[in-house]
Amino acid sequence: MLSPDSADMIRATLPVVGASLDDITTRFYATMFADRPELLDGMFNRGNQASGAQRQALAGSIAAFAGALLAHPDSHPQALLGRIAHKHAAVGVTEDHYAIVHKYLFAAIADVLGDAVTPEVATAWDEVYWLMAQALIAREASLYREAGVRPGDIWRQWTVVARTQETPDTASFLLRPADGGPAPLVHAGQYVSVRVLMPDGVHQLRQYSLSSAPEAEERRITVKRVHTPGAPDGEVSTLLHDTVRQGDQLTLSAPFGDVVLDDTDNSLVLISAGIGCTPMVGMLEHLAATGSSRPVLLLHADRSPADHALRTRTRELVAQLPGATSLFWYEHPGVDEPGARQGLMDLTDVEMPVDAQVYLCGSLPFMRNVRGQLMHAGVPARRIRYEVFGSDLWLADAS
Repeated sequence: MLSPDSADMIRATLPVVGASLDDITTRFYATMFADRPELLDGMFNRGNQASGAQRQALAGSIAAFAGALLAHPDSHPQALLGRIAHKHAAVGVTEDHYAIVHKYLFAAIADVLGDAVTPEVATAWDEVYWLMAQALIAREASLYREAGVRPGDIWRQWTVVARTQETPDTASFLLRPADGGPAPLVHAGQYVSVRVLMPDGVHQLRQYSLSSAPEAEERRITVKRVHTPGAPDGEVSTLLHDTVRQGDQLTLSAPFGDVVLDDTDNSLVLISAGIGCTPMVGMLEHLAATGSSRPVLLLHADRSPADHALRTRTRELVAQLPGATSLFWYEHPGVDEPGARQGLMDLTDVEMPVDAQVYLCGSLPFMRNVRGQLMHAGVPARRIRYEVFGSDLWLADAS
């Protein structure tokens, strides 16, 4: 609970701090990595650091948490904290990291805002930080317990038992625990971190949704080679595509992620674009493995049938589910999918079940557009859940 004095101070200074958060987080990361370069080795995504995505996400989360405390001082924004906690657990964040972040973040605030940071202002924002930190520490400790691992000790070796080239730039890796033990418990829709050693000797992590059934002992990740116009291709996806073959080993985290398939009998609407299909396929795999009869409407958009990863498997799974139907949109349709629609996803004439739980995954512009269409069609916001690959810049924009 935020104290009344601190609440007044946060309310008065949030516009100034919020307007400076990009400068503050830029200074924060620069000074922290200068002093603690080891944090870039296996903890922080240097691709997101270079693009600025990580600092935007951090700024957004701070602003959102502070705003939520002002609006509801007696409670915490559970959805925000849950999403961040799962992301943190997936890279092995521990309680000690919060003290490190506090040191450099508050030094950056003082550097950027100067004399505006009075002792009273510093005390108020310090209270906000530790309220958020303690809530996350508790949530992450619970996640580690549920995963059966010690805090931060999330890694395990897996053997690649098969590799499948799904599309020219997408490959699936079927994995089995290298120690011969059972695969960990997972919920449909969750992801794992993959930890790889780069050519320069630095470890990097990336998260990939599990596109296999949670019940399976072998797990599948489906990786798209990241192409960024005007910038180098994604370093981890490129390394996986170019070097990993059957018989190799990969280091994977325990599974995490808060956007998971619910266990009700309500209708499901699974909506994706591009590689955002992977958590949806994982959900379909679970429904098929459990003999579900839930009504399912699967909607997917892509550039073409040839670019649609796991398209054949998706068709097979939909055919196995008595209550499932699918509809695809392609910018460049082909003879492989004669029933597909051309162009971008348009839900104008798609009938939405009134009780549907909707799951979204794809690029941020795609999800914003589709969420708007869904709400215009009368789907309540509370029934729409979304998964963001990488830093949650939707939150940053909203804040």
